[in-house]
Amino acid sequence: MQLATSVRRTVLAGAIALALPMAAMAQVKVGITVAATGPAASLGIPERNTVSLLPTEIAGQKIQYIVLDDATDTTVAVRNMRKMVSEDNVDIVIGTSVTPGSLALVDVADETKTPLISVAANARIVEPVEGARQWVFKTPQNDQLMAGALADAMEKQGIKTLGFIGYNDAYGDGWLDVMTKAAEAKGIKVVAVERYNRNDTSVTGQALKLLGAKPDGVLIAGSGTPVALPQRELKSRGYSGIYYQTHGAANSDVLRVCGKDCNDMILPAGPLLVADQLPDDNPLKASALAYKKLYEDKYGEGSINTFGGHMWDAGLLVSEAIPVALESGATPGTPEFRKALRDAIEKTTDLSASQGVFNMTPTDHSGLDERARVMVKVVDGKWTYQPDL
Repeated sequence: MQLATSVRRTVLAGAIALALPMAAMAQVKVGITVAATGPAASLGIPERNTVSLLPTEIAGQKIQYIVLDDATDTTVAVRNMRKMVSEDNVDIVIGTSVTPGSLALVDVADETKTPLISVAANARIVEPVEGARQWVFKTPQNDQLMAGALADAMEKQGIKTLGFIGYNDAYGDGWLDVMTKAAEAKGIKVVAVERYNRNDTSVTGQALKLLGAKPDGVLIAGSGTPVALPQRELKSRGYSGIYYQTHGAANSDVLRVCGKDCNDMILPAGPLLVADQLPDDNPLKASALAYKKLYEDKYGEGSINTFGGHMWDAGLLVSEAIPVALESGATPGTPEFRKALRDAIEKTTDLSASQGVFNMTPTDHSGLDERARVMVKVVDGKWTYQPDL
C-alpha cells in the first residue's frame, strides 16, 4: 500500500510539474505553531524537531515552513496563527500542541478560510464537522478511541471502581466525559474526581481524597511531563491500585521525570511508541519505523516520541494534499489554493502514517480507527507492548 501511494504521488507530481506554467509554480507556505516552551514543551519540542524532517519540495513546488513558539499560551497561539495568515500568507497551519489552544484556533481557521491541522487530541477540535470545523483536521487519536481501549483493559483487569484526576481545562473535561461513559458501559463506577493545573507543583490534597475513595484503579488525564506529578504523589502515599494514563503520557520525557514511580502504569498509545515490538503483520509497523529512523538518526537513539509523530503525520497529510490541490489549477498563496488544500485533505484515503491509517471524509476529520492504538505498560522504565490488554 505504501509503495502504491508513493508511485501514485510521484506520477501525479510529475504530470503537474509538466502541465503548470512556470509562473504558477509559487512557493507553498506552511505555518506551524507549537508549545516549544511552557508546561507542554515536552510535546512541542519533538513536534518542532520533526518539522526539519518534512519535505521541502513537493510536485515541483518549494515548501517553506514558518515555525513559531506559542509557549503553551492560547492567546499567543491565536496571535501566531493570525500573523502567519495575514503577514506570511501561509496556505495552511499546523498546530497547536494542546487542546485549549487548538480549540481557539478553530474560529481563526474559519474566519480566514485557512485549513488547520491540529496536533492535539480532543475530539471537540473536529467534531461535529460543521461550521468552523469544516476547515479543521487533526492527527492525534480521538479521546473516545483511546478511552474505549482503556475501558477494555480495565475490564480484563477486574476494575470495578475508578478514581480520576485530570487537567482543569478542556483536555481534562473531555477525558472525564469520555472515560465516564466508557467505564460505565463496562460496569465500572467512577467514585472520585479531582483536577489540577498544568503548572501545579503539588497535588497532595487531591491525592489524599483519591486514597480516601479507595478505587481499584486511578486514571491520570494529562499530557506531557506534568502527568508525573499525581503519579509520584500517589506512589509516595502508598496507593496500591492500578495506575492508568492517557495517550498524552506517551512521552519519553515522562519516564525521565517520573523515574521508577512510572513503573507498571498502563496507557493506550499510537503504534509508533512501541513500533519495533509490533508483529510484522501490523499495518503500521513499517511506516512508524520509517519515521522513527529519520528522527533518531538526527536527534539520537531513544529520542522518538508520539508527539513528534503527530507532526509527521500532519506533514504527510499536507504532502498528499499539495499535488491534488495543484491539479485544480489554483496557485499557492491564494484563497482558491487554501480551499483546494482543505478539499484534498478531506479526501485522504488509506494513508499509512506513523500513528494510524488516515481515511478522512466530509463527516470525519480525524480519520483514524482501532489500528491507531495499542496498549502499553511501563516495565523497568521502558515502554512495553501489551497485546493481551
